[in-house]
Amino acid sequence: MIQTIETKALTPDVASAVEDFARAFEAFKETNDTRLGEIETRLTGDVVTEEKLARIDGALDDAKRRLDRLAVERARPPLGANPDAPRDPALAEHKAAFQAYMRSGEAAGLKRLEEKALSAGSGPDGGYLVPDSVEREVLQRLAVVSPIRAIASVRVISGGHYKRAFSVSGPAAGWVGETASRPQTAGPTLSEMSFPAMELYAMPAATQTLLDDSIVDIDRWIADEVEAAFAEQEGAAFVNGDGINKPKGFLAAPTVEDEIWEWGRLGTIQTGGPQFPATNPTDVLVDLVYALKAGYRQNASFVMNRKTQSVMRKFKDAQGHYLWAPPASLGQAATLMGFPVVEAEEMPDIAANARAVAFGDFKRGYLVVDRAGLRVLRDPYSAKPYVLFYTTKRVGGGVQDYAAIKLLNFAA
Repeated sequence: MIQTIETKALTPDVASAVEDFARAFEAFKETNDTRLGEIETRLTGDVVTEEKLARIDGALDDAKRRLDRLAVERARPPLGANPDAPRDPALAEHKAAFQAYMRSGEAAGLKRLEEKALSAGSGPDGGYLVPDSVEREVLQRLAVVSPIRAIASVRVISGGHYKRAFSVSGPAAGWVGETASRPQTAGPTLSEMSFPAMELYAMPAATQTLLDDSIVDIDRWIADEVEAAFAEQEGAAFVNGDGINKPKGFLAAPTVEDEIWEWGRLGTIQTGGPQFPATNPTDVLVDLVYALKAGYRQNASFVMNRKTQSVMRKFKDAQGHYLWAPPASLGQAATLMGFPVVEAEEMPDIAANARAVAFGDFKRGYLVVDRAGLRVLRDPYSAKPYVLFYTTKRVGGGVQDYAAIKLLNFAA
C-alpha cells in the first residue's frame, strides 16, 4: 500500500517537495525489499543493489532537508507590523532609536530610553536591547529550527537563574473508611533544581553600504543573521552540553540501567552490542518504548541523528510493514512505530557504548530557560571596513524530569 502525503492547498514548490519525498521513500522500500530478497536467496546482498539503496537513502535525506527548509520559511512570523493596527508610541520610539543605532551608531536615543526605564543595561554593560518584535522573532525562529527547543518546555525569566522545587518522595496517602481515624501523613521531601542562564553570542558583520541602504530591513537582517548561529550552538548544548558556561545536555546527565532506575539518572536500555541485534533488531526499540511509563508515552518522540535514522528506515515489523514512515504533511515529522522522529545531528552515531537514540516526553523531561532581553553592541572598529554586531542572549537548560526520557545504549 502506497502511503500518500496530503498536498492540497500547498504552493507548487511545497507540493513538488512533498511528492518528491513520497516517491523517494517508495523507491527506497522497493529497493530494500529487493535487497532483502537477495540476502534470503544468496545469503548476501548484490553490490549494485546496495549502492542503489545508498543513493536513494541520500536522496531521501536531501528531500527531507528541502521539506524542512520550506517548513521553516512558512513558519517564520511576519516581522513588519500591520500598518492598520494601532501602534504603541513607546515601541515605535524604541524601534526608531534602534534603527538609528544600527545604521549610524547613534546611541543617544537608546540611552535615553534605558534611563527612562531605569535599565541597568547600557552600552558599556554589553549593548542595547533590541525591540521586542525582533526578540520575539528570533525566539520563534529558534523554536522552529532548534530541534530540542522545539520539543522541550521553555521558560522566560528575568533573572540569572530559574529554580524549581521537586518532590524526592511524595506525601504519604491511603484509603480510609468514612468514620475511621485519619492517621497523620508524612510531609513530602523536597529538593531544588537550578537552571542558570548562560551567555550565547553571535557576531554578524555588515558593510556600511548595506546599513546606509534605507530599503534594507535591519530588524529582519539581524534576525536572519543570528538565527543559524544561535540554533547551531543551542542544538549542540541541549544534547551534549557539560553545563560549564553552557546549558547541560540530556546526554550529559548521569545514567543507569533501566532495571535499577532511580531519580537523578536517565534510564538506559542495552542493545546487547555495538550495533542493533542481527535478528529481530526492532525488539530493542519495543523495549525502549515500553520502558517509558504510559503517561509519558502519549507525547513521546524519538531523537536521533540522520545516520541512525537511515538505519531504522529499513526496519520492518512481523507483518512486513516498514516501521519508519515519511511525514504526513509539510511541517510534520517522520514517524517511527507511530512516534515522531526528531533529527538532531548532535546525537552520536551508532557505535560501541554510544547512546545514539533517545525516546521520551521532552516537554516534561527537558527545560529550556531564556532570560528576557536580546542585546546588540555595535563595533565599527575591529574589522574595518565591516561593522560587527556583537549579539547576545542568555539561555540555560537541563533535564527536569528524569523519568520522562530513556536512552538506547549500544552496549552489552
